[in-house]
Amino acid sequence: MKRVLTFELVPGMKLAKNVYNYDNHQLLVSAGTILTDETISRLAYYSIIDVHIDETYEAEPEEEETGEAEASSYVERLRRTPQFIKFKADFEENADLFEKRINQVVKKNGDLHVDSLVEPVLKMVDDTGNPSSVFDMLHALRSYDDLTYMHSINVSLICNVLGQWLKFDDEEVRVLTAAGLLHDIGKILVPGDLIAKPSKLTKYEYAIVQRHAYDGYMVLKDLDINEHIKNAALMHHERMDGSGYPLHLKGEQIDSYAKIVAIADVYDAMTSPRVYRGALCPFVAISLFEREGLQKYESKYILTFLECIVNTYLLNRVRLTNGMEGEIVFINREFLSKPTIKVGDAYVDLTQYPDIAIEKII
Repeated sequence: MKRVLTFELVPGMKLAKNVYNYDNHQLLVSAGTILTDETISRLAYYSIIDVHIDETYEAEPEEEETGEAEASSYVERLRRTPQFIKFKADFEENADLFEKRINQVVKKNGDLHVDSLVEPVLKMVDDTGNPSSVFDMLHALRSYDDLTYMHSINVSLICNVLGQWLKFDDEEVRVLTAAGLLHDIGKILVPGDLIAKPSKLTKYEYAIVQRHAYDGYMVLKDLDINEHIKNAALMHHERMDGSGYPLHLKGEQIDSYAKIVAIADVYDAMTSPRVYRGALCPFVAISLFEREGLQKYESKYILTFLECIVNTYLLNRVRLTNGMEGEIVFINREFLSKPTIKVGDAYVDLTQYPDIAIEKII
């Protein structure tokens, strides 16, 4: 049995111990479970840092897709476009700049100029020509490890688009974009050796990791910046039902911008890459939000997010878990993760097939 960080988990691993949520009140995944993409995403959804894996179990090796099939995928076609090439170059440049500036702020060696940090993110969205296409770009970009700085830019971009979907005015979108960019500033203060510890974290050590929300707030609290930005750093792990941390706030106790950042943060965590694969299919994340998120997130925000993001994939070609391929032709608003797929001349309403789901956008 060994401890494995959640971001290093691979489908086919076998859990050696039960996994509970942060206060041990809810069993999330039982010991003996063979991990799948969806199970791993569920662990990320609940901010589980690490689990115990049975080292004696060996999974059956999966067949790899051919290079020819991958070359013809939707993502690969997108990566060859001038729009994506520019987006990728801008993203990498902005990530490097953000890392340098934010470390200066944390180490008290520089001032925090929110406008200069946010402006490049706003320009990246504008340059796409259509805010919704940001999700396509991020889906194609996800060949990086989930580093704090890149994750922060991802969340910032998602917040920007969600703010527009929510009909926020320009200034509100700007503040929300900044809140997403700075929400994880406290993680820079978490000791690296603690995250990489090979054995189980003690309750004290786990509390230190969770403390990044409070530490981020402390970095920002005395600065002359919008209160929503400070609160997003503190409250982005709070949940509407009180199951979050660090203060276990409920409902209206949570800052409205922090509620939006929380959605963007979890969505990015669930659709981030792993060593063994590219980005997880967004419909897996959408399915988890539908099943478990409506009690944890502000309904007007999560429903808008899910409806709009599903619509960005209308008419996209997808592969189903039963191997069939087709085109998304109808979105069912009652079951957003279960659209109708046109397969050849037939129409497959996924709401009628509980055991079939969208596996991949192709």
